[in-house]
Amino acid sequence: MTELLELMGAPGSPYTRKMVGLLRYRRIPFQVSWTAGRPPRPGYPVPKVPLLPTFYFPDGAGSLTAVTDSTPIIRRLERDHAGRSVIPTDPVLSFLNDLIEDYADEWLTKAMFHFRWAHKADHDNAGPLLIYWSQNGLDADAAMQMAEKISKRQFDRLYVVGSNQVTAQTIESSYERLVGILDALLQKRGFVLGARPSSADFALYGQLTQLAIVEPTSAAITVARSPRVRAWVDLMEDLSGLDPQPDDWFGADAAREALGPLLAEIGRVYAPFLLANAEAVMAGETQFKTEIDGRAWTQPSFPYQAKCLKWLREGYDGLSGNERGSVDALIAGTGCEAIFT
Repeated sequence: MTELLELMGAPGSPYTRKMVGLLRYRRIPFQVSWTAGRPPRPGYPVPKVPLLPTFYFPDGAGSLTAVTDSTPIIRRLERDHAGRSVIPTDPVLSFLNDLIEDYADEWLTKAMFHFRWAHKADHDNAGPLLIYWSQNGLDADAAMQMAEKISKRQFDRLYVVGSNQVTAQTIESSYERLVGILDALLQKRGFVLGARPSSADFALYGQLTQLAIVEPTSAAITVARSPRVRAWVDLMEDLSGLDPQPDDWFGADAAREALGPLLAEIGRVYAPFLLANAEAVMAGETQFKTEIDGRAWTQPSFPYQAKCLKWLREGYDGLSGNERGSVDALIAGTGCEAIFT
């Protein structure tokens, strides 16, 4: 009998949904505990940084290790489980996949948190859901009291991800553009990098499980701008029946034509954020100000996202000269080139 891979998460966590969708697609046997921060069983290890989802990997000595951070977990699963890969074989396309996945994980989550808590209709909706997702049998009065507390705590933390009165229009406009970009991109071959899903697809999907469905304001934007994108989120939930083929990935010419608008959006908003944040972290500054999309942007600096910039640059430097030339041609004029120069 195949041993089940265990993880703990929550339906309201975009990264949990990212990984559950990916595990289904890859046909990796798993079991998920919807316990939102509580280990599924007594004695289970606690990760150094409590993030969702938490995976429990056997350590080879009869114990378990608690591991978080979806991006390296995906690469670990690629090594441990053959077939139905979500990483393109072509190094250039694989690099673009990493860039798009990083954008979804680190920039699009700003929109997710913003739309969840910045508008009254959204935070009134989210508070009870967060409680019932983890404690479904709780008394209604107790649940509402807990919902009020968690809503206030989350609203007070919006500044951490960069959502505030200064940045709100930039975040909301960026999300609206993304929905339109995805609508056109999905018409090409059904997924971001061709006719089969990549880890970038699952990263986008994870955020959209919340933005396109849970949060009333962004869900209304999604449906109004693209019923196609709203439907795609449902399709991404379980792709275990898809039969991917090696030639389902975009070739170079198709990638250049299809991905241009998405890369331009990444260059428009995420590249300037990454650079300003990394500069602030290197200078030891806890806050930074910059300009994104022609508007002022201010937020606390975030060391993890400085690491993201470092990892992207290491991936770029690890390409061969010809491969870097191909990447440079693909990102020329998008604004993404600023990340690597």
